Order: sequence, then structure tokens, then C-alpha cells
Amino acid sequence: MLKRKIEQKLIDWKNAKEHKPLIIKGCRQCGKTFSVLEFAKNNYKNVVYLNFFENPDYASVFSGSLEIDNIIMMLSALLGKGAVFEAGETVLILDEIQECPEARTALKFFQLDGRFDVIGTGSLLGVKGYGKEPRSVPVGYETVIDMYPLDFEEFLWANDIGEPIINMLRKCLEEAKPVQEAIHNKMRQLLLQYTVVGGMPDVVQTFVNTKQMNDVLSIQRDIIRSYEDDMVKYAEKADKSRIKECFQSIPKQLSKENKKFQYAVIKKGSTASKYMGSLQWIEDAGIISRCYNLSITELPLDGNAIEDVFKVYMKDCGLFISMLEDGTQYDILQGKLYGYKGAIFENLIADIFSKMGRKLYYYHKDSGLEIDFVMRYKGECTLVEVKATNGNTKSTRTILNHPEKYHVKSAIKLGDYNVGNENQILTLPLYMAFLLDKM
Repeated sequence: MLKRKIEQKLIDWKNAKEHKPLIIKGCRQCGKTFSVLEFAKNNYKNVVYLNFFENPDYASVFSGSLEIDNIIMMLSALLGKGAVFEAGETVLILDEIQECPEARTALKFFQLDGRFDVIGTGSLLGVKGYGKEPRSVPVGYETVIDMYPLDFEEFLWANDIGEPIINMLRKCLEEAKPVQEAIHNKMRQLLLQYTVVGGMPDVVQTFVNTKQMNDVLSIQRDIIRSYEDDMVKYAEKADKSRIKECFQSIPKQLSKENKKFQYAVIKKGSTASKYMGSLQWIEDAGIISRCYNLSITELPLDGNAIEDVFKVYMKDCGLFISMLEDGTQYDILQGKLYGYKGAIFENLIADIFSKMGRKLYYYHKDSGLEIDFVMRYKGECTLVEVKATNGNTKSTRTILNHPEKYHVKSAIKLGDYNVGNENQILTLPLYMAFLLDKM
């Protein structure tokens, strides 16, 4: 069974005094239902489970009075012995809650009542054209947690890399000293595997059990097809084809030298006004992350982001690789990256950063200055360069040499080498990106 970080978040939520009903948001097939059910089974005497996607009839329970005693009575009649409500001992799980907006509204009344814990999960919450809006979103009466596919650290756990090794890597980072060669090489290998496998739970479990990359690719492409089916099934009629075209353009967008997202790449003559909503739909579904260009390298980053100039990355790097041509997996595992190497490793680092909850930013000026990522690290504005091999850091050095203009004193270069220092630039192996979590 895959160990997930959401497990600790669920325990912390339960242990918090007067906790509110919980909503777990995340893209389809990232493991929400499994994690919530495992947690419920291990922490509650009674578990009442409703899946509104599989059983649309359950929505009728919430169509009338939302008084909690009435809901309990209706569920007891509907589920029989499957609905035991005992104050302080029962959790109600509302799976795919976006299918029943009234159930989302009812969270306020569960919070005010206080006898039972409630956890809702949703894949397409807030996505335009999906279902009806709740009568009232229970603002202030619910806690929302974003869940992602497995991140690189969770992938390491799945591959028997435990806390002692991870702590040793963290110590090497803090002391800026090289990682022991055997471990360094093992981590490089695992990173390449994560690049092609990614973090969708079914994909990771298949990889761990079989190491069969053709099976991995087959599952990934099934997931991509299911995302495309969602776009056709749930989007508003006028948007259906545009959303799919937008999504399918992502590999092309990332292969360009100028990686800024360009609507014209989707289809010749396309404009922002035509496709802006389509891109937003894909982002709201949890499939992609945007990385915004900064007007200046200065904190706060969000306040200096240029709203209409951005790159787009797939939230899960394994799914991105599966969208490329056959044979790409093999090339990456062999270290033969050819023309896609920049796009592949940038998407990998975007995957790692976004799954730790970071918003993504970069810096590009027409003068030629370009920094792959800019982030807040240890309270400072920090440049991050991503290099498949050694690569030059001309832009980084230009910025560091003019602190009065750019307000930056630190930079990190991620690449295929061990830990070291190069004149103000901390050089780290790509696999250490997951340790850069100190905001």
C-alpha cells in the first residue's frame, strides 16, 4: 500500500479542536477516495459512505430539509445497517461531492450541529460547466485541502527509500556537501524513473510491482483519455473542442524555444479571447499548473506576476511524458533526451514544486535575461536554474552581480551533478528539488 502525505493531514485535521467539515480537492485518480476510506476505517467506529457519482439517487437525501436529524433519518432509511450515526464516533464521507451541490451546502449545518465528522472529496469542484452551483457555498464552515498525485518523496517511499536516507540528503543540502557516490547514483536513477512514471497511484503501484514500462504507459494514456472524455462530457458545448485542442497543444507549447504559452500554437489564428476559458477549465480540473512571468525579481512574487504572460506545465510529469511519442520513456531512462531535454526537466521541477504547494514563477526579459523559476526560499527571493547537463548561468550571474537593481542575493542551479558551490550559486542534483520546501 502506498504511503501518502495526506494521511498525516487527515490525522491533524481530526485532532484539531472543533474542526470543520473537510473537502479534499484534486484531479481525477490521484487517490482521494482510497486515502480517505483508509483513514476513516482506522480512526472511526462507524463510517457512512456515499458516492454520488456511482449512485446519483443519494442526492435525493439532500434535496429537501437540510436539518441534520432529517438527513440522518433519510440516510438510515436508505442505507439500513450501513448508516450508524453515533455522536463523536461516526464520519460521513461524501465522495464526488460536486455531483450533489446540496450536500456541499449541508456542510454548514453539519458544522453547526457538531455531532459528526464529514469529509467530502471532489475532482471537478468549481470547474465551469460542471453541474450546478451549490445553493450556498459554506464559506467559513469547511476546510479545503488540495491533494495531488504522489510527489517525488512519496515515490521514494514507494521504492523503499526511507527517512534515514532522506534525512541524510537534507543534511548534505544544509551543509552544502556532496552526497556519497553510491546513493547519488541511486537517486539519479530514481529521479529518471519518477520522470517517466510520475505520481498517479495506479501507475506508481504498477511500476513498483512489475517494473513493466509498457504497462505504465498504457495506464497513463488511459488516464489522459479519461481527462479528454471529461472535457467532452462535462464542458459547456461551445468549449468542448477548444478545451481538448488546448490540452493537446501542451507538448508542442513546451517544445518551443520561447516557452511562453501562445494561443496561436493551439491553432493558427487562435486568440486569447477564444481559448482563455478553455485553458482555465483544464487548470481548474487540476491537470496543469501555470508559471507566471515576473515584472521584477522581488518579493512578494504574487504581487509582481504578469497575469497574461505565463508558461503551462502538466501537474504530473509522467502524464506529460505519456503524451509524447512512443520511445520517449526509453530515451529518458537511458539519459538520451535530445531536443526535449529542457522541456522534460523543467516540467519535472514544476511537478515537484507545485506538489509541495508552491505557486510557480519565472523571469524573462526581451533583453535575453531568462530564469527558469523564481521562488521564495528561506524568506528570500531565490533564482532557480534547471539544466539537463552543465549549462551556462549567464542570466543568473547578471542578476546576482546587480543586487541594487534586481534585489536578489541567492541562486540555485539544479542539474546532473552533485552538491557544490559556484560563486554565490548553490549547485544541487535535480533530485534534491523536493527538499527546497523552506518557504
